[in-house]
Amino acid sequence: MRRVLTIIGLVLGAQAVGGFLFAWSGLYSIAASKEHWPPVHWFFSMAMRSSIETHAAFVSDPPDLDDPALIRRGAGHYEDGCAPCHGAPDVGRNPISRHMLPTPPFLPGHAGDWTDKQLYWITYNGIKYAGMPAWPAQARDDEPWAVAAFLRRLDGMSAEEYRRLAFGETQPDGDRSALSDLAMLDGSTREVLDNCARCHGYDGAGAGDSAAAFPRLSGQNAEYLFHALKAYAEGGRHSGIMQPVAAGLDESILRGLADHYAEQTAPYPPPPADADPALLELGARLAESGDRATGVPACSGCHGEDRDPRYPHLDGQHASYIADQLRLWQKDAHGDTPLSRIMAAAVRNLTEEQIRALSLHYALSRPRETADAEGER
Repeated sequence: MRRVLTIIGLVLGAQAVGGFLFAWSGLYSIAASKEHWPPVHWFFSMAMRSSIETHAAFVSDPPDLDDPALIRRGAGHYEDGCAPCHGAPDVGRNPISRHMLPTPPFLPGHAGDWTDKQLYWITYNGIKYAGMPAWPAQARDDEPWAVAAFLRRLDGMSAEEYRRLAFGETQPDGDRSALSDLAMLDGSTREVLDNCARCHGYDGAGAGDSAAAFPRLSGQNAEYLFHALKAYAEGGRHSGIMQPVAAGLDESILRGLADHYAEQTAPYPPPPADADPALLELGARLAESGDRATGVPACSGCHGEDRDPRYPHLDGQHASYIADQLRLWQKDAHGDTPLSRIMAAAVRNLTEEQIRALSLHYALSRPRETADAEGER
């Protein structure tokens, strides 16, 4: 037995030395213009798939991937962050990506090769040595689910459906009086605004039939919007969707975008007819007085009628967006800004019921001037 083990050890050692000498010699080409030898290609492919399958098995259960807002959010990011390498139903892959090795797969025909959890794991973690980056904001482990929700519908998607989901509103339409004079914007700001409008619309109310996928920007504080965009650009506020969009934009463009959306007066969606009265009462009480027993402060202290311009308007904001942001602050996943630190402390003791109550309350609230105008009609 000792002789057998000795022989095995010598063989393994010789193989290790031989492998090192082969790598040191440089004989194996690492050029992206040369395909891997078939055994090497098989080994790398097997190792990659096995690794993804193993690690994805520990991913938590997904949210509702049929949520239209989640799908719409994922589509917007896919167009900017994924389509150049992986293609889309309305366009093929970028010619440069087709000369990468390994070549990124054309996902409209291969997304179905992976499970939901595997799509999430790949999107969040990326793949070493394959040019597939990890999610830009690792603190936001919720966002890659939006991409996974979109990808599971990509196979067989028509070009028209893809453009609807990924581009939303591409031209300003409807009531032009509700829009600021776009012609007054300089060329650079207008070009960036056209990209913003794909998700947020030109009037800040959200694009298309899935407006709740994105926060309502119409009539928001210009100072708040400017500092939020700047925080995204600098990485102080976490979002793998917003950070790549805002990064690289100079302050004059960020200021122009903030001013544009602050000037909008888009109409609010009609309130739901089946809102739970008890939940509404709880939300109103928390907003006005907080909860002393659990140390939850009154929201109106910062978000009331005499609010500080550094804090956002909450009246008329989408309930799902408010709820998601409160949960992110509870997880300390929102970022490291003065506002984030204040909010993380303020919402720490909120229960899930209180989160839903506050979200519903503010979604149904209206600014005083809007409420007065609606009452006069």
